[in-house]
Amino acid sequence: MHAPLGDLTIFAENEEIVALEWGWGSVQDPSPVLLRAKAALEAYFDGAPLPDDLPLNPSGTPYRQKVWRALRDIPAGETRNYIDIARIAGGSPRSVGGANAANPIPILIPCHRVVATTGLGGYSGGEGLETKRALLELEKLFTGIHQTRAAAGAKT
Repeated sequence: MHAPLGDLTIFAENEEIVALEWGWGSVQDPSPVLLRAKAALEAYFDGAPLPDDLPLNPSGTPYRQKVWRALRDIPAGETRNYIDIARIAGGSPRSVGGANAANPIPILIPCHRVVATTGLGGYSGGEGLETKRALLELEKLFTGIHQTRAAAGAKT
């Protein structure tokens, strides 16, 4: 798929998303889960939050799985630092960083929402920190829009 931050390829096995990579990957026959993930990402780049119920099945160690579950609990438009995630998943900030770097489904498993205590930290997807900044800015923008709409709806 074409995305504002570059081309993305989504991979699925047994109707579960197993990877998302920058650039063009091998061609897969469209499946319901691939079409749903593509539609969700297109909506995300247009300002909608990602759905919580996409079937994700990243391959990784039990520790990495714990870290990735903790990342999915970070609300869009918010960040946590590596220490926060280490408190939830165990390990150290360095081991959380290693799990983030090994995340096979970036954006959908939002490793871009994890920052260092002294700055942005790292990011290995897309164009690196430029991509991380863009994703965080996108989420701040659409989270603010949705909060404003919700507040307006609450007043009527």
